[in-house]
Amino acid sequence: MSMLRSIGLILLCSTTVVFAGGPRGKTFGFGLVAGDPLGATAKFWNSSTTAFALGVGGSYYGSLRVGGDYLWHFNAFNSSQVNLYAGPGVVLGFGTFHDGWWYEHGKWVRSSGDVGIAVRGVMGIDFMPRNSSIELFMEAGPLINISPGSFSAFDFAIGIRFYP
Repeated sequence: MSMLRSIGLILLCSTTVVFAGGPRGKTFGFGLVAGDPLGATAKFWNSSTTAFALGVGGSYYGSLRVGGDYLWHFNAFNSSQVNLYAGPGVVLGFGTFHDGWWYEHGKWVRSSGDVGIAVRGVMGIDFMPRNSSIELFMEAGPLINISPGSFSAFDFAIGIRFYP
């Protein structure tokens, strides 16, 4: 019985302890992102190497875009300040959609439908200066629209997050 209690205690402790990977050991940051989308970003670290990232703002194609990614961070440079990260994500675009894009009057346009759904893969690099509460990042990756219609695009963004 004591061994069962010990295992239960270990499981309880392992699920409640979070080692944050953000600046100064913080778990939540928010800021601005430029690229696709152009708007706001937030990040929640759920361990020292994994995090959820959210982006909300205007899309390059002219509509509201909301996206979320699950990110794995890895120390490719053996540095406490610079990390690479990668992961999958989902993007919702709100606006008018078509089974593809075409160029009209100097910009990309679309028609029909209200919500677009896409999946994406992202790879990036982040920089967290010593003794600072900020994270600078740059990321890129493919986006594949799955509804309505199918097409692909390439996302690129740079940004900054503050960890209060």
